[in-house]
Amino acid sequence: MIAGLTPLPDPEVYVFCTMSAAALTPRMTTCARALLREEEGVSLILSVQDATDLGLASTAPPMARITLGVHSALDGVGLTAVVAKALADHSIPCNMVAGYHHDHVFVALDQAEDALTALREPQTRGAP
Repeated sequence: MIAGLTPLPDPEVYVFCTMSAAALTPRMTTCARALLREEEGVSLILSVQDATDLGLASTAPPMARITLGVHSALDGVGLTAVVAKALADHSIPCNMVAGYHHDHVFVALDQAEDALTALREPQTRGAP
């Protein structure tokens, strides 16, 4: 395992959705695992169930979330690069989302097990 990462799978399935800021409702905000306001609109990460319940469609594929058990520092250097490289070495694209306490890796649902394996493999180069 990459030193100290402790990748933890989330059993929930997620989708990335987008909408205008004017269309955002308080319930959407409450349900969102993450929300980011961009120039083009608001991006939400929602469970598939919440997206369905809210009547939101997504053109993005279903995603699995892997939480990195390490308490990452917001000003830390290199964690995202190490994770992205470990996954890229196995041709697994990822979306990294940093929270205050942990980093979260979103990967295509059909690559979740391979991603966990890649993050658990022994690493000897430059692991944080």
